[in-house]
Amino acid sequence: MLHILDARTGEPVPAAPARRGLTRVEARASGLDPTALRVLLTADLLVRALELGGTPVWTILTAPDRHAELRTAATTLSIRPFEDGRDLASGLGEAQAIHVTAEGADVPGGGPVVAVAPVEWLGAPPRDRAAASAEPSSPKDAAPSAGGSGRPGGAAQQDLAGHAPARAPEPAPAPAPGLAPEPAPHPAPHPAPHPALQPLLDDPATLRLALIAVPRRVPVRLDPSALAEAAGELARWRRAVAGWARRPSRPVPDEARARLRAAWEDDLDLPAVLDVLRDVEGAPDLPDGARFETYVYADRLLALDLARDLGSLA
Repeated sequence: MLHILDARTGEPVPAAPARRGLTRVEARASGLDPTALRVLLTADLLVRALELGGTPVWTILTAPDRHAELRTAATTLSIRPFEDGRDLASGLGEAQAIHVTAEGADVPGGGPVVAVAPVEWLGAPPRDRAAASAEPSSPKDAAPSAGGSGRPGGAAQQDLAGHAPARAPEPAPAPAPGLAPEPAPHPAPHPAPHPALQPLLDDPATLRLALIAVPRRVPVRLDPSALAEAAGELARWRRAVAGWARRPSRPVPDEARARLRAAWEDDLDLPAVLDVLRDVEGAPDLPDGARFETYVYADRLLALDLARDLGSLA
């Protein structure tokens, strides 16, 4: 049975106390930054682990703003879709609600809390090559086209939600003589997305692996070398899985299956899951077909698309 550490009490509790009872997993994001992505990813891993154990799950997203951008970022990171947290009044009679949030956040209501340590990006955000190639090289190139986008050809930039930026408002008409002009409305500003967010999402599987590789309650400090290390390991595993797939299939070894389940059922210990995969990769007497099935089985939780390169080898 999956147990999680409840940040309210500091004690481990069952994630699904009622056998096959509906469990609500609520991801609570307070901004649009790498820490929010880690919160959403942790909620996704919790959902996948519960479903692997046969527990039905209802997942919702609660955030003060930027719902569309958060959902788009979650989809990019291979996170299951969330329902809207504003529909909490339409509860489905769940047996338990589990809240996943950044550590130190105030969570109203009952139910265990899964706390997630912050993510810090060290260094300048990696450049988006496509955006860099589109940058004007001279003031003449930067002049707005007839389309008014500020880029050659009139193609407007898009945000994380895929929306073009709003056009500048038309100037207000001059007030009639003797009348004071009406004050312009001032919409509440939204906090700007973290500058590294979009570049990090340009390689979502690598980011997912880099976040999974660190225990949930330990802060993550990402830098280009950490991402490069994760990208290298992910590429090696995908090549290996594609090669193992050419050998006769063998069942997942009982020991490997037991170690995998024991790891993720122990407070979602994903680094221990990755250690099992590394041991399976290097085990000298294990048939390649068994390695393949073990990786595919673990990827039901990890969602790293480890079998992506099947058929790519000659």
